[in-house]
Amino acid sequence: MKAYRVKGEFLMKNVWQPFSKEVVGENEEVVREKILSIIGSRHKVKRRFIKIAEIKELQKDEIEDPVVKYILEREK
Repeated sequence: MKAYRVKGEFLMKNVWQPFSKEVVGENEEVVREKILSIIGSRHKVKRRFIKIAEIKELQKDEIEDPVVKYILEREK
């Protein structure tokens, strides 16, 4: 598993809200699906209103989210 930082925006009440989220996944395709699921369920946004601008793989020292760090450390 690898850590990724996803940046983009989603439409909420006629305003595009930016987001940045760190998640763990096998590859970029899995991470894209996970982000669409998370944003959609938390904010009740349809997938067509979520724009992903960037998916970046992170090194261990770049990870800021403590949950992501914990998941990767437990994996070993």
